[in-house]
Amino acid sequence: MKKVIYFLSGVALFGFASCMNNKPAKNYNQLVDEATSSFIKQGLEAGQTEIKASKIAETNSKNPRVISFAKMMIADHSQAGDELEKIAINNRVRGEDSISTVHQQNISDLTNLSGNKFDKAYMQMMVADHRDAVKLFTEATKNQNEDILKFAKKTLPVLQTHLDSANAVSASLK
Repeated sequence: MKKVIYFLSGVALFGFASCMNNKPAKNYNQLVDEATSSFIKQGLEAGQTEIKASKIAETNSKNPRVISFAKMMIADHSQAGDELEKIAINNRVRGEDSISTVHQQNISDLTNLSGNKFDKAYMQMMVADHRDAVKLFTEATKNQNEDILKFAKKTLPVLQTHLDSANAVSASLK
């Protein structure tokens, strides 16, 4: 009888200890490591954010340079997003359907602005977001996943051009 009690106590302790593990469960359906998965998710969200903000810029801005920049963002980030989405599907990584609350708040703030205030806020957002994107994609050029490596190397020069353009347009606003 004592052996049964000790055995059940051991099972209970093991069960309790395993419930205390704070590590998230690994998604065994996913074909890539956590760093690659994180890159894919961050890349998809960043692209969605740029597209949403730029669609607002197309309607809220009256500045031809800002509108031209916004159109470039929509075209380039839509194309890159489609490519990254295919990589995500091929590697069984599920991207988020929505953007983060921070990005959503930035977009919400933009919708309440117009004129020069809008242009400055939008371009400041583009500069900051593209600095982050260049950093993210630079790190991804060291990734072991062949698809991510090719995508990052192909997309990084485009993002650097976006950052340079965003800085130029931002500096031209009075």
